[in-house]
Formats: sequence, structure tokens, C-alpha cells
Amino acid sequence: MNFDQKVTEYINNALDDQIPILEALRKLIHHTVENVSEEIKWGFPVFAKTKDFAYLRFAKKHVTLGFYNIQKIDDPDHLLEGKGNTLKHIKIKNVSEIRTKIISQWLKEITS
Repeated sequence: MNFDQKVTEYINNALDDQIPILEALRKLIHHTVENVSEEIKWGFPVFAKTKDFAYLRFAKKHVTLGFYNIQKIDDPDHLLEGKGNTLKHIKIKNVSEIRTKIISQWLKEITS
């Protein structure tokens, strides 16, 4: 996995209970998507293959995993939040809320 030091610093600046969430999501993204790159853009980690496809952000009470170009994602259970046509996200408050199977599916769909 090719981790960017600035992304690591961003994660380490999160609240103590959010760091495991951010680390788990970061590893999931790298494990699921081949040749993924990461960098800090707009003040938070952004993940790209040929173009940006996902981002992570932390807030006071949750971590946000966001997706660009969401028209490629199949979300029949309407888990993604947001009203935009190209950008939606999910909010995660603890590691147990990470839905690995569905997030992996979305990552594959969005980067295919």
C-alpha cells in the first residue's frame, strides 16, 4: 500500500475514537482498488485511480466517506446521503458501522 505521509498526518490529527475508522476505511480503499493514489486536496484525503473517486473527512461526531461520480454506484437501500448529482457520502460513527461488503462494491463500481 502506498500511503502518503500527509494523509497519515491528517488521520493522526482526528479524535482518538475516529482514528481507527479512518485507518480502516483507508486500508479498505487500498485493498479494494488497485493502483490507488492518495493525497490531501481541499484539506482532506482524496483517493484517485485515473481520477478522484473518494474522500475521507472527520467531523466532531463522525467520519465521512464520500464518493465522486456517484451515478456509477448502485445504492438500492439508499445508504448514501446528499442531494448532489455527482457527489454523495456516508457518515460513520464507529468501526462497527463500516459495511465492508457494500463499500467494497461501491469502490469497484466507481473505479471500473
